[in-house]
Amino acid sequence: MSETNTIKGQHILLPVKGMSCASCASRIEKKVGGLEGVDQASVNFGSESITVDFDPDRTSSEQIIQAIEKIGFNVPTVKRTFPVEGMTCASCVSRVEKKLRGLDGVTDAQVNLANERATVEYLESSLGMKDFQDALEQIGYHMPQGEIEDLSNRDLEEERHRQETRQLTLKLGFSGFAAVLIMAGGMRDTLGFFPQWEPGAYHFLFFLLATPVQFWGGWQFYKGTWTGLRHGYADMNTLIAVGTTVAYAYSVFATFFPSTLKVFGPEVLVYYDTSAMIIALVLMGRLLEARAKGRASSAIKKLIGLQPKTARVEREGRELDIPVEQVVHDDILLVRPGEKVPVDGILVEWPTTIDESMITGESIPVEKQVGDLVIGASINKTGYFKMRATHLGKDSVLAHIIKRVEEAQGSKAPVQRLADRVAGIFVPAVIGFASLAFVVWWVWGDSFSALPTDPFLFAMMIFISVMIIACPCALGLATPTAIMVGTGRGAELGVLIKGGEVLEQAQKIDTVVFDKTGTLTLGQPEVTDLAIPPDQDMNDIELLSLAAALEKGSEHPLGEAVVAAAEKRDIILPPMEDFKVLPGFGVQARVDGHDVVIGNRKLMEDAGLDLSSVETELEVWTREGKTPMLVQVDGRLGGMIAASDQIKPHAKEAIARLKQKGMKVIMITGDHALTARAVADVLGIDEVLAEVLPGDKANEVKRLMEQGHFVAMVGDGINDAPALAEAHIGIAMGSGTDIAMETSDITLMSRNLNAVADAIELSRSTLKKIKQNLFWAFFYNILGIPIAAGVLYPAYGVLLKPLFAAAAMSFSSVSVVSNSLLLKRFQPSRSEVK
Repeated sequence: MSETNTIKGQHILLPVKGMSCASCASRIEKKVGGLEGVDQASVNFGSESITVDFDPDRTSSEQIIQAIEKIGFNVPTVKRTFPVEGMTCASCVSRVEKKLRGLDGVTDAQVNLANERATVEYLESSLGMKDFQDALEQIGYHMPQGEIEDLSNRDLEEERHRQETRQLTLKLGFSGFAAVLIMAGGMRDTLGFFPQWEPGAYHFLFFLLATPVQFWGGWQFYKGTWTGLRHGYADMNTLIAVGTTVAYAYSVFATFFPSTLKVFGPEVLVYYDTSAMIIALVLMGRLLEARAKGRASSAIKKLIGLQPKTARVEREGRELDIPVEQVVHDDILLVRPGEKVPVDGILVEWPTTIDESMITGESIPVEKQVGDLVIGASINKTGYFKMRATHLGKDSVLAHIIKRVEEAQGSKAPVQRLADRVAGIFVPAVIGFASLAFVVWWVWGDSFSALPTDPFLFAMMIFISVMIIACPCALGLATPTAIMVGTGRGAELGVLIKGGEVLEQAQKIDTVVFDKTGTLTLGQPEVTDLAIPPDQDMNDIELLSLAAALEKGSEHPLGEAVVAAAEKRDIILPPMEDFKVLPGFGVQARVDGHDVVIGNRKLMEDAGLDLSSVETELEVWTREGKTPMLVQVDGRLGGMIAASDQIKPHAKEAIARLKQKGMKVIMITGDHALTARAVADVLGIDEVLAEVLPGDKANEVKRLMEQGHFVAMVGDGINDAPALAEAHIGIAMGSGTDIAMETSDITLMSRNLNAVADAIELSRSTLKKIKQNLFWAFFYNILGIPIAAGVLYPAYGVLLKPLFAAAAMSFSSVSVVSNSLLLKRFQPSRSEVK
């Protein structure tokens, strides 16, 4: 995307994919041109692009892109996540997001304080990682060089985190020791074991102890403040640096020029203990916070740690142990009992049993036969087997899970927006309030109440307390830490949640729509009955031969069941030509000289076939939950085939759990109404949408939404993808197709349908933690800052000293992270957690 300013506003050029003719171009022009604030839109079909003149105050490039994508076209963007160094509070997050979103070509940017990462969606033709690095440097932040080329290089990030923790520990140890000595020295008369020196000597000793604390222990605060000043902003570092410097600078002046301060009283006071202990407490809070944030992201580390290091490969008749990175596509690998499956692949020799709990959350091992998919990082339990490598590196299931979880952890819930807006003005407001409180207490303090010290010293302590107690950190950590822990816990349970917005929306679900085949059922139907009308002279073998030959070209589960039944009887299939799919109805082709059509009842009735002779059998089969397939041969009804699909284990329990939560459960299927009703009765589903064509599933979901329902759609097939996209929340079964998983908001890696209720429960629990964190963050600042300013002192004598303000500030951010960590204990409400 290129973007330039015009007299009226802005001019952008966007690439557009998916146009097939001039009418597509016209549709896009009409859609974009109709947006409020758009002056002109012109599509170039040949170059697959659109130029737009618009008023940035009334619309944005993001809204234009959304409008294009809403009508079925694609504006290609890429999403990258990279670390950002130097962020300390919510104000930093707001600043970085604003800078990144302001770059031409960026459609979205979200910054996570908890894991210190930025996720940016942008047009690759317009921007590169160097542009992001330069933009961050302009506002005083840094993208590590080692991460630019290889964002998956987490070893560097881990090492930086360890170095930060070691440095914080060392600084905290020294600062805490020095602060305790200074405080003890200040209470020397009470303690009684200190030498009887002059006060000036002790003040000089305190100066020697406090100075390295101020400028070595607190150097990061000064560095952050200077960076902010150079780039025109103030943040958490500014509050701490200014607050402690005021106490330290006054104390230094009192140490070396005590006579000039006699105007405040005969005894000259110093506040080295205040500055040193504040720095020690803030460092302690930062250390606890760093450790807690490390625990919050432990799910990603666990997933990364699952990847095996080596693989045993068969090459040129020899078995070789090689690093897993050297495995290539179609390599034959050998896996022994107890070993991890090295990569994703297809089992080619010998059946086995595999523990996939680390991927799906299910504890029961899965039996695998030749031809089945085996997932890298799962554990081979019993048999020795051979497999063929199919998906490596970033294409593996584990890599997709890690990517999905990382993207979710980098996202935000809409409820965070208020906190972000507050964070943008928080620090300047606190500095202004602290300065106002200082002036008020210095000038009018004596008129409010009898003060324990000189008004200037009292006002100075008030100023320091207000500066120190303010905590934008808690605002910045409230949402991301809960999302990190919640989505990480979801990954452990086999539930992959797309992001914070999904977490917030999931609590509103009141209607859950299940696709039947492959979702509520196993999706592996078997032929149960064959029937031939009395006026036909063919037998079962001939019927099955014609039907299987035709269905050989079909990928529908019912077609596969017919082919499997023929193979089971060793039937040789005749040749087939002119194959054609009739979506939602059936298939047709010419088989062994005959015109053969297989389809549902509606297809046959529309063709004018008389079904009266088989009416009884059709009704019996449908009431038993079987799906009838009618076979037309040369224009006449040649016979019928019934197939039945087994209901998934735990499906009934999962439906009951959703209904207990007050949700309306609906089943949608293309099956006949009687067949669908039979399955629904077994599962306890009250409402059924039957005989729905694949293309109409999305319309049914839309109809429910128009009735005021907040709809979640659960499916697994390609024909479910439009309905998954249409629903408020799309939930895809991980055993399904990639396209369904890409379209969905929540992906279930488990085959257990209880995971649907698990996902909703986890979303609600996570959002509850987010709200608790935000309430605490706002409540703490709204209550703490006025108390620190002394509003309670005139009436109640309550005054928050700077030391307690520092302790409260550190506790605030740590408590938010600790509260989020409680989500690690989340357990689904099902009777047996798999």
